Amino acid sequence: MRLAIMLGALALAGCTANAEMQASQQAEAQRDLAEALKGRVAGKPQDCISSPQQTNGPQIIDARTILYRDGKRVWRNDLASDCPSLDQDSIMVVELHGSQICRNDLFRPVDRGSRIPGPYCRFGQFTPYVKQ
Repeated sequence: MRLAIMLGALALAGCTANAEMQASQQAEAQRDLAEALKGRVAGKPQDCISSPQQTNGPQIIDARTILYRDGKRVWRNDLASDCPSLDQDSIMVVELHGSQICRNDLFRPVDRGSRIPGPYCRFGQFTPYVKQ
């Protein structure tokens, strides 16, 4: 009986630590996003931007948000849905079909340590943010 109680307490502690870690990561992502977009105003969303060779990025904010920089513009991409294995330490392998990255184009996050690719994920629309 004691063992069951101890195991239950350990499991609960693990869940609490995991929830705290996720909350901390979400807060960090929100700070990074706020800093990147500080003083900028959103423009009209577009379906495509120039290829990665002509932009700086990606900056992975979280499992759903990626930023690219093009001169004075910051392009925010809110993915079509969560990309579960995408985090700030991922390497993004983008499947390019031409000279642009477009909405619905596919990419795979690759774990930097193991080099194991995650599932395919899709880009959403690209929203430009410019300083005023």
